[in-house]
Amino acid sequence: MTSLTLTKHHGLGNDFVVAFQPGATDLSALARRLCDRRTGIGADGLLIAESKEGYAAKMVLYNADGSRAEMSGNGIRCFAQALAMRSGDLDPQRISTDAGDRMVTLSMTDDPHTISARVEMGDVVPLSEPDGWSALGCHPDRPVAHLSLGNPHSVVGVDEIAVVDLADLGSKVPQVNLEIVEPGPELNGVTMRVHERGAGITQACGTGACAAAYASKQWGLVKADAAEVLVHMDGGTASVSFDLEHPSRATLTGPATHVATIEAPLT
Repeated sequence: MTSLTLTKHHGLGNDFVVAFQPGATDLSALARRLCDRRTGIGADGLLIAESKEGYAAKMVLYNADGSRAEMSGNGIRCFAQALAMRSGDLDPQRISTDAGDRMVTLSMTDDPHTISARVEMGDVVPLSEPDGWSALGCHPDRPVAHLSLGNPHSVVGVDEIAVVDLADLGSKVPQVNLEIVEPGPELNGVTMRVHERGAGITQACGTGACAAAYASKQWGLVKADAAEVLVHMDGGTASVSFDLEHPSRATLTGPATHVATIEAPLT
């Protein structure tokens, strides 16, 4: 039986399995099998590393349900850690994704299993309201932003995250990543929970953190001139900064942790 060497990583609890040139013909089926938390390894997504000239690698992302996704801010940090483990260095990486090129800068932490990664995420771009949005029943005065970081996000400001049935709301718009946000606890911080397209409620979402930070600046939940916004999620805290000359251009900084290296049967 043919086997496949995989690495598992997480970025603030948002976990991924990374495979290099797996040789499988049905990658969607492979993602569903490996990401199953009862019968597989268990993960929010599968990251496939493909060779591409001029890049450290191309990242191809499959959600746990087997659907393709364009980009993941936590996923690309995990992907970069897997590449660094393979190359044996922490050199900057230019990674190709379905959402465009991303530059990743790595640094060591006190934990030998964890690196810190700074990702140039590109521009936050407004989107039109997704189909079926009215089913959420948002009050007209409630702050809402539909945004893209290469993948679709809908961000909703709420009074108290803890009382919101996020699973129910997310099920009404499964084609987008849905973030709910409240201000604080610090002056330039927000607290966020996320229901991800193709994965459900996850511990964290990197592109979602960028969308939430951008929306929070627009709404006044944090200072408009804040150089950095701290985004607190179920799995931990990420930092989002914006270019002063290009205020829609986001940079995400957060950890990636190697969990295990696994030998799995390919068939």
